[in-house]
Order: sequence, then C-alpha cells, then structure tokens
Amino acid sequence: MSNTTPETAQRSWFARHKLLTAIGALIVFIVVISVATGGGKDDSDSGKSDTAAAAPEEPKTEKKTDAQPAEDKPADKPQAQQFKDFVTKNGTPTEKTAVQHVTKVQGADEQNDVLDSAEVWTDYAGGMMGPHASDGKLLASAFADWRDSKNGLVTVYDAKGEILANGNF
Repeated sequence: MSNTTPETAQRSWFARHKLLTAIGALIVFIVVISVATGGGKDDSDSGKSDTAAAAPEEPKTEKKTDAQPAEDKPADKPQAQQFKDFVTKNGTPTEKTAVQHVTKVQGADEQNDVLDSAEVWTDYAGGMMGPHASDGKLLASAFADWRDSKNGLVTVYDAKGEILANGNF
C-alpha cells in the first residue's frame, strides 16, 4: 500500500518538494540575472567590449571630387571652422548670426550611427532659460543640417558650460 493520502496526491510536485523548488527557483534567478548582465564575461584581459557603443568606429569620409577646391577639405580645418563655413554658405540669416558665436565643436567627425554625440560651444551666457536659448536651438538645427546620423544628439553649451539647447542630428 502507498504512503500517499488523497490530500498529498492532489498537491503538485512543487508543493510537495518545497526545498527543491526553492533551489531550482534560485538557480533560474541567477541564470536570468547572469544573462541580463552579460554572462560574467571578463573583458579586461582582451581590452575589447562586445557592446554596440564600444564597437570600433569606422571613419566616415565625405566623398570629394577632384573638381572641388582644396579649401573645402575638412581635414585642413578645425570642426568649428567647418561648421561655420557650412552655415555661412547654406544657413538662414539668423543661423549665420548665431554661428558667429561658436567657439568650438567636438565630436562631429566621430560618428558610428549607434550613439553619436557632438558638442557645440559658444560665447553666449545664460543657459537654457537665458536670452540666447533660441540661438542655441538655431545652432542645433544648423548642426543637424550639416551632419547626419541615425541616432545623433548635439548639445549646444554657453560660455560657462551650461546647456543652451540640444537636438537630434
């Protein structure tokens, strides 16, 4: 005759084996956390990362023809000057006025279309709530006309390093 009573026969296996169920649940939890955090792989020895943000950047070069003058070659000028030249040639009158206040541009030539970020520094003052916030938006818009990315963010800063504006490019 069996030791099972009608009451224990109706309970599930998990209810009858609480300790084994708890151990199994703990193992499943550890596996899920391990997978979510990258599996515990140590990349410090190889110096490489398997994340998309750390993927090697392929240099983007603009196609230039021999018919273009040498003065338009981007490698010969700082990024700020390239940006100013672009806006001077293609921008609206208000963008042309705003671009005269640009002092530095960073990150415009380093694009991988994964998570591109660029910074435009100006000599304006006042931050987002100051009188030049609209000029910051104009510069962000002009930057988007100058550079193109699938997932880019340009941030425009004032002279003190406060954010004036930002925008996608």
